[in-house]
Amino acid sequence: MKGGQTKSDSMQAGNKLKGKGAGAGKRAKKAAKDPNKPKRPASAFFVFMEEFRKQYKEANPDNRSVSAVGKAGGEKWKSMTDAEKAPYVQKAEKRKSEYNKKMQAYNLKLAGGGNDDESDKSKSEVNDEDEDEDED
Repeated sequence: MKGGQTKSDSMQAGNKLKGKGAGAGKRAKKAAKDPNKPKRPASAFFVFMEEFRKQYKEANPDNRSVSAVGKAGGEKWKSMTDAEKAPYVQKAEKRKSEYNKKMQAYNLKLAGGGNDDESDKSKSEVNDEDEDEDED
C-alpha cells in the first residue's frame, strides 16, 4: 500500500470501532414499573385533544388518520387565545391536584411497607391457603 494505511493500521481502526459498540449491548435493565402507581395527569393540550378528537371525528367520519387529527388539533390549539384555553387549563390543574393527592397516598403506602390491607397475593389466593390449612 502506497502512502496510505498499512494493513495493521486499518485493523486497529476497526478494533476501535468495535470496542465502542461493545458496551451498548450491556445496558442496565430498567426497574419494573409499579402497576399501582398513579398515572400522570394530562396537560391542558391533551385535555383539549380529548374533546377535539370527538368533534373532529363527527365532522370527518371518513378520516382514519391519527396524524391528521393531531395536526388539526395542534393548529387549532395554537390559534386559540388564552381565554379560550382557560377551561382546559383549569381541568388540567384539577387533575394535577388529584394526582398529587394520589401520589402522596401512594408514597405513604410505599414508605409504610404497603401491607395494610393489600398484599402481592389476590384475596382468592389467600383464601385458598386458609382452606388448605383447615383441611390439614
